[in-house]
Amino acid sequence: MSTPVLDVRGLAFAYPDGHQALYGVDLHVHRGERVALLGPNGAGKTTLVLHLNGILEAGAGSVAISGLPVTRPNHLEIRRRVGIVFQDPDDQLFMPTVRDDVAFGPGNLGLRGPELDARVMSALTAVGMEHLADRAPHHLSFGQRRRVAIATVLAMEPEILVLDEPSSNLDPASRRELGELLESLDVTVLMVTHDLPFALQLCERSVVLSEGVVAADGDTRTLLSDEELLRTHRLELPWGFTG
Repeated sequence: MSTPVLDVRGLAFAYPDGHQALYGVDLHVHRGERVALLGPNGAGKTTLVLHLNGILEAGAGSVAISGLPVTRPNHLEIRRRVGIVFQDPDDQLFMPTVRDDVAFGPGNLGLRGPELDARVMSALTAVGMEHLADRAPHHLSFGQRRRVAIATVLAMEPEILVLDEPSSNLDPASRRELGELLESLDVTVLMVTHDLPFALQLCERSVVLSEGVVAADGDTRTLLSDEELLRTHRLELPWGFTG
């Protein structure tokens, strides 16, 4: 078996106030997988994500990206390998134009000139936003800003794309378009979501995190057919959903 892109082993973490958020989490994601991370509010999903690029440091256990430990000396390379797209795109867009936002990350890595321009346009083309490269991000719709936020991460050529509630606050057409976009990307994906049909559409595998531990890990359709599992961990499918 190849080295996992994401290898979390025995990860435990408590916040300074004493709240224990994670209790020995194990999670392995291999190249090309698309995995949904499901769970109720307070399950530890965000805490786990913040360990993946070193924003939080493990109290116990370890995290590695393609074999490279997530430790302070490795943070620069880890943050290139792990692209996190946060729930609110305005947390990631702060430059005068879309082009400038997408260029910011690779520019900080030292890319310049035609190589940087090509990287920017490749990322924007991947999300269908190349025609808006010179627009101000705050003039775009919410769905367009989310696409640009994804492009800012793709421009870093990450090994794993981590998406925090990507379908939230989108109208049905934008949600459908985002799903089609994510299906088209050739990148390993870990997607945190409460949107169970979206998880089923995009991810063959799902992991249920509950009270800081992995409660289930398996085929998405199988997990979402387990009514007791969903009820126990406060996960709900839309009324009338048949999958």
